[in-house]
This record gives sequence, C-alpha cells and structure tokens, in this order.
Amino acid sequence: MLTDLFSPSVQHSLDLVGIFVFAISGALLAVRKNFDVFGMTVLAEVTALGGGVLRDLIIGAVPPAAFTDLGYFLTPMLATLLVVFLHPEVERITKAVGVFDAAGLGLFCVTGTMKAHAHGLGLTFAAALGVATAVGGGVLRDILAHEVPSLLRWDRDLYAVPAMMGATMAALLIHFDALSATTSVIPVLTAFVLRLLSMHFHWRAPRAWHRRSAAAEEV
Repeated sequence: MLTDLFSPSVQHSLDLVGIFVFAISGALLAVRKNFDVFGMTVLAEVTALGGGVLRDLIIGAVPPAAFTDLGYFLTPMLATLLVVFLHPEVERITKAVGVFDAAGLGLFCVTGTMKAHAHGLGLTFAAALGVATAVGGGVLRDILAHEVPSLLRWDRDLYAVPAMMGATMAALLIHFDALSATTSVIPVLTAFVLRLLSMHFHWRAPRAWHRRSAAAEEV
C-alpha cells in the first residue's frame, strides 16, 4: 500500500527524516544523562528504530527494515555524531527539533497504520500499531535512561493523543477506500498540528476525577 502512494525513493527519504529527528531526541537525552558516546548511540538507535522494529516483528515483516537497510541503521549514528560535537547548539534549537519530532510523529503513525493493514491486520489493530510505531521508540528510550516514560506522565504535553488521531484518521480513510497520496497528508498534518498546539498551549490529558490523595505530586 505504501508503494502505491509514494515512490520507493520518496518513502525512503521520509523514513530517514523521521529516523534522524527521533535519533536527535535520543542522543540529547543521553547527553543530559551524562552517557558516553556508546550510550548516546544506543539511545539514538533505540529511539529512532524501536517503534518500527516493534511493528515489523508484530506483523511478521522480518527481518525488520531497520536490519535490512544500511541507511536506517547509519542515520542514528550520524545524528549522534552531530550531537557529540554540536550538542550546545542543538540544545539551543530544541524547539526546532520539537517541530521535526512532531512531523516524524505524524508521519510514522500514518505509515505504521498503513503498513500494518497491508500485512493483514484489521483497522482497529492497524491503528493501534500505527500509534506504537510513532511512540514506541520514545518509550524504550525513557526506560533505558531510567526515566518514567513521557507517554505515561501527566505533566507532559500531549504526545500519544496526536498519534492516535492521525492513526485513526488513516484507518478511516482506508475503511472508506479514500486513501491516496493526497488524502494521506490529512492525517499526517492533523497529528503534526495537534502535537504543535499541545506543545504551545501545554495541553495535557485529564487525570482521574475526585482524587483523594493529598500527597505531593511526583514529577
């Protein structure tokens, strides 16, 4: 299905862009945690490729694309080198990195949904796997860095919700046989814009009502 919408070169380029910006976020967290270069590389690789590897293993697309395409494997290393030598400069443009990360989120939640459906999953499960593709690497990154995954923290701007919106819209387009190279942009942009808005206005998911605990918030 992906090759029906995009040429292989365009699809490959989009994947590499998403992988690169996700790898940057992993490498930057490694710097903050005072990891060495090897640790930075591992965190960058996991962040960039973790969600896609998880998706491919679940749908039986083995070996995963991350292990058959050298570009997928080397791109996080390039991102790591950039952070190793220029991390103060990269830190200063974290907002720009956040924008690209939001773009990667929108792209991966949609392409993940499409690939999962193309391999036989029903639309509901394809959308769920699309979300996992977009956010899985970040969860693995946080776990390896001994952080509570941002996905689970109430004090973080919406991240999974934009991916859910994008994946759901992609699934609906598939359901109504309306998915094309043009219409596929709609769910990508929806997830992208929603993520940007949540970053700007600090939108967060609601917590349980009538919480009885008076304990201090854990952050």
